[in-house]
Amino acid sequence: MDLPSFIWLWRIAAWAMGLSLFAYLLLAISGLSMFLGRKSQNSNFQFPTTWERKNIRLAHYLTGIWLVLLVLLLLGIGIVGTLGHFGSLGQSQHLVSGLGTVLLVVVSALSATQISPAKPWAKYIHVGTNIILAIAFIWVSITGWIVVQKYL
Repeated sequence: MDLPSFIWLWRIAAWAMGLSLFAYLLLAISGLSMFLGRKSQNSNFQFPTTWERKNIRLAHYLTGIWLVLLVLLLLGIGIVGTLGHFGSLGQSQHLVSGLGTVLLVVVSALSATQISPAKPWAKYIHVGTNIILAIAFIWVSITGWIVVQKYL
């Protein structure tokens, strides 16, 4: 591609990555809140109310959808930007870390759709994937910073 400057693309990527990390943080908080809310049902401590639980769950789902969309946007930006600047993919570890992160987000989202009392394995896959995703976000952030330094 013969584009005059990719700075606009990197700005979009920077915002999308920042929002992705923020969404991940919100998902961790709301997921922990749902977990603690379920545990509190078995004790005398009543937190949160049924109405609050439904809203937390809805916010968790909507934030998860936004995370998937942001990560897919970042994948598209990475492919277009790398092909446009270098002419081929695979210029750094960022490709592997990015694809790994996208894969983990998709697995997390798909396993979330399967969570039910009849499928207890889905919750374990969802939570386990999200724990690994924390490491993947750190890795993709570090490799992304290295890539940004090449462009600047």
